[in-house]
Amino acid sequence: MSEPRHRRILAVANQKGGVGKTTTAINLATALASSGTPTLLIDLDPQGNASTGLGLDRSNRSPGTYAVLAGSVEPRSAVRASSVPNLSVMPADPDLAGAEIELVALPEREFQLRRALATLPEAEWPIILIDCPPSLGLLTLNALVASDAVLVPLQCEFFALEGISQIMRTLDMVRRGLNPGLELQGIVLTMFDRRNNLSDLVAADVRGFFGDKVYETVIPRNIRVSEAPSHGKPVLLYDFRSTGAQAYLKLAAEVLKRERAALGARAA
Repeated sequence: MSEPRHRRILAVANQKGGVGKTTTAINLATALASSGTPTLLIDLDPQGNASTGLGLDRSNRSPGTYAVLAGSVEPRSAVRASSVPNLSVMPADPDLAGAEIELVALPEREFQLRRALATLPEAEWPIILIDCPPSLGLLTLNALVASDAVLVPLQCEFFALEGISQIMRTLDMVRRGLNPGLELQGIVLTMFDRRNNLSDLVAADVRGFFGDKVYETVIPRNIRVSEAPSHGKPVLLYDFRSTGAQAYLKLAAEVLKRERAALGARAA
């Protein structure tokens, strides 16, 4: 796997909670970094679970994404090294919970993150992933405006199908008014249980509607994936041989393949 020649920013987003969004952000970022692609993971969720899942102590999260959005620090000073080679993280600091309210008063509030990320050295991190909150507020909107594409984790359960229509409407809205170049990078099926007929039915419905926008790789239900965050580790460090870890490596390969295609289309 070779790294993209220009930086690409991907938002990991779904307004529905419990779909494996943060788990996907952590482990996809780790898999991309392990492929040799320097990667930056931005924790834009006030819960700070991505920061926790990468072992960052709560006492070492300021300045973080709140300070960057508020414009009180240079973005580079909010980046930390992680325990994963090639993976850096911009943590969610404790004040991020109030950012939704404070951003409302700012001019062009939807562009705060985009302007901030434009100051980061492009060559340092060819790929940036943004872990969004499980909502469609100003924080998620900032992520979508700053991003080139969106990766949507989708849990293989019935109600998840209803939720995906909301994120698709939001993407259309952002394209029309704020970020015309925003693409759907892909939909990744998570918590897939081959023993459960519902997983197969949901997967078939999603593939039937979205076609090749759905990744071939599915993320299985796997106890190692669930256990890893409590140890402050991505599953690739916690249990590299587990089915969950191997699935995220395959997903990273698909993501990089699509990114190379997107960059090639831009160059053409």
